Amino acid sequence: MAFLAGLMLLDAPAAALNNAGASGSDRTDNIVNTKSIRVPRLGVFPYVSAQAFRYWLRTTLERSDDIEWHSAPVYREAKVAYTDANPMKWWDDDLFGYMRAESTRTAAAARRRDDANRAGETPASVGLILTRLSPFRVGTFVAMAPGGVTDDFGTMSRHDGDPVPYQHQFYRTILKGLFSLDLHAAGTFSYRSRTGYRNLDENRRGEAERDGLEHLSDEQSYRLSLPKRIERIAALLGGIGVLAGGAKLALHYTDVVPAVILAAVMKGGNDPLNYAIEADERGQPVVNTEAVEELLRVWGDQMQSPLYVGWTRGFHDAQRQLLEQTLQRINPPCGFSVQHPREALQCVASDFTSEANADWLK
Repeated sequence: MAFLAGLMLLDAPAAALNNAGASGSDRTDNIVNTKSIRVPRLGVFPYVSAQAFRYWLRTTLERSDDIEWHSAPVYREAKVAYTDANPMKWWDDDLFGYMRAESTRTAAAARRRDDANRAGETPASVGLILTRLSPFRVGTFVAMAPGGVTDDFGTMSRHDGDPVPYQHQFYRTILKGLFSLDLHAAGTFSYRSRTGYRNLDENRRGEAERDGLEHLSDEQSYRLSLPKRIERIAALLGGIGVLAGGAKLALHYTDVVPAVILAAVMKGGNDPLNYAIEADERGQPVVNTEAVEELLRVWGDQMQSPLYVGWTRGFHDAQRQLLEQTLQRINPPCGFSVQHPREALQCVASDFTSEANADWLK
């Protein structure tokens, strides 16, 4: 099985992209802290959670006028919320996964029947919990170097009387994170009785049969046609290329389109790209040429695609040039390309449509 493995850098010159609220040790009540990791003897590393990044991406895909995307409706009960959990119909249920665990109480079932907002809902088998592991996986985006967090003070003063002070944190840093897309799982839906793999109940299996999905009996799964799977993957990659989101944008507007992307289709779920770019003693990103040489030597037999490099001009151009020169010197058998991150993602999506790369999605 193949995976699209990747690394991203987010440039945050003055940002508070993911906040944690107040803590019990704060000296003031009106304070918003940024999410950060405290490492003994190293310092404080700001971070953006994987949940936040996935929310940005979902929202970007839902709102984009240029990307076709079909988002599942969300249903709320007293203490739980879940999507329609129909990966054949809803693209985010397919690629982002889900858990649907309805209340089995009689009163809850009656409220569901009477809720007009659930008129188009896919019926679920009573008492059966549906779960789907997310084919799209993303790590926590952690600052490449410690520090950079500062306290900022402001006031609410649009009223008579004394201003109301408040405090928040922001930082200047570069965030690094990994991502992975399970290409076999994308567009493939299991009915195995196992947590994470019970994607379909009898109702959804019946829909898969009626829609003519390929039945993989050995895997206890149904699969969309190849063009439909590629269409969804291309949309996901397109969303990363125009990513928008983050907290405190009114005060610290930040462009969260990745400044750098490295990606390759791998035979397994390993992601060897993590150490290709590191931080120097000033906290700035540098290409580790020895690590690049090693990963291509050690993992070259597992790479099924070229190494796609997306690097925005104006962002540490000397390091972009160093990486390109290193790849030209090594001349990896799989090949490589260096372009803007959005162009690199478009190139990956385009390569999925080539018949020569059909094995990527098997």
